[in-house]
Amino acid sequence: MQTRDYKDLFRLTSSMIGTGGELSADEQTQVSNFINRRFQQAFDESPVWPRYLVSSEKREIYSYNISGITNGQHTQMNQNYKLIGLNSGRNIADDADIGKSATNVYQGGSTDTTFIYKNTSNAWVIATSISSFEVGADGTISLESAGTVKFTEADTVKKDLIQDVVTWTENDNSLGPPIISLKNLIPYTETGKNSIGDFNRIHRRAAFLNDSSLEYEFFVDFDGANILNIANSTDDKAFVSYKKQFTPYTVTSDFYNSTAEVPAEFFNYIAHAVYADFLRVQNRQQEALAEEQVAQTYLTLELEKIDILSNNNTINKRFSTYVNRQAR
Repeated sequence: MQTRDYKDLFRLTSSMIGTGGELSADEQTQVSNFINRRFQQAFDESPVWPRYLVSSEKREIYSYNISGITNGQHTQMNQNYKLIGLNSGRNIADDADIGKSATNVYQGGSTDTTFIYKNTSNAWVIATSISSFEVGADGTISLESAGTVKFTEADTVKKDLIQDVVTWTENDNSLGPPIISLKNLIPYTETGKNSIGDFNRIHRRAAFLNDSSLEYEFFVDFDGANILNIANSTDDKAFVSYKKQFTPYTVTSDFYNSTAEVPAEFFNYIAHAVYADFLRVQNRQQEALAEEQVAQTYLTLELEKIDILSNNNTINKRFSTYVNRQAR
């Protein structure tokens, strides 16, 4: 998609202000702040700007959150966990038993060397310092080692689900008990992928192709999108359509020579809107109002292009505003 240079935007705005040259240092800082403000305003006008839209991207689902651990590498255990597969029962080297075969293995999200799995006695354990795992030809998981076991299920009748465990044995200076919260969470961030700004739609399988896919209801909180009524508790991925996170300009000097990219679709709107802001600072309210209308005309034309591209009728079909496109 087309872009313009930040220096072009700054020079155009300065020309409209009519200084006959470069603005003063204070005025340059003021204009740069106005540019960021108007940049975000344009960005927020639509959830489906083509430049910032990502359609049906595969994202990890986190099944559990652990909190309440207060000692013994607690920062490595208090986090979200995702299902990675069924335990093979053997280590990577295939020379030792690690865990009960055919039971779930969960890996930490922020500290990926922490795992939850069932040991050979059928008890759930929370263990740190497991450096790696491998996926076998049959899809089962082999851990590098048993790790440093921090908590072990102490219930007489072992539980199938980790959230049902009542009593934990604390090991290696760990203090708990761990508080296990069931989740179906898609975080805002994932390694190697764009940060999510706004969730638009979530499907079980790849969407907007030739076949239909189950679409999930969800609500959004501080941690990400929480899927409601997930089709299968063993699903570890979902396909998310979202708007990328807003990133303001970080230009703080040499504004007239900056080559930072400005979206071409926002260029004229930002220039005229910033000029309107500058007029208001000078208390030229009537001129500011007229310039604001010019700016809005440019933005409206760009929004109409989205309708022509049919983004609002496909990607954004179920949602029309920030308030009503996300279940809460």
